[in-house]
Amino acid sequence: MAGLTHFDAGGHAHMVDVSEKPVTDRMAVAEGHVRMARATHDIIAEGRARKGDVLSVARLAGIMAAKKTSDLIPLCHPLPVTKVAVDLVLDPDLPGVRIEATVRTSGQTGVEMEALTAVSVAALTVYDMAKAVDKTMEIGGVRLLVKDGGKSGRYEAP
Repeated sequence: MAGLTHFDAGGHAHMVDVSEKPVTDRMAVAEGHVRMARATHDIIAEGRARKGDVLSVARLAGIMAAKKTSDLIPLCHPLPVTKVAVDLVLDPDLPGVRIEATVRTSGQTGVEMEALTAVSVAALTVYDMAKAVDKTMEIGGVRLLVKDGGKSGRYEAP
């Protein structure tokens, strides 16, 4: 299990001890998308979704999810998240919704999982809000774009 920090020498899953790590400013940005039928895209763009404002509800769901990441991912540390921004943009070329989440904290471990969780839950919320008209929607492209801070420094996706 060399290199995998969530396993001990015996191969058992454990929560990493970060108590000796210094508190530093940390940031992560993740992205993803929901691909859908053109008609579904148009319903959302025109504000005709029966459940309400799809993008606003998904934005709030993503923000809430980032704050609850340690409740969802078993070995994640609870963190004092200092900022969560979730941006959803309708993309007629997809067609669908592009999602980007930025999370910040000052802490002893990073916020990559919080950013990825925010994007994932925002995408699931878009699906939930529009599934009555389009069950063929596809969630994809969820990935880390940038992380900064901590011992490993800055990472930017190629």
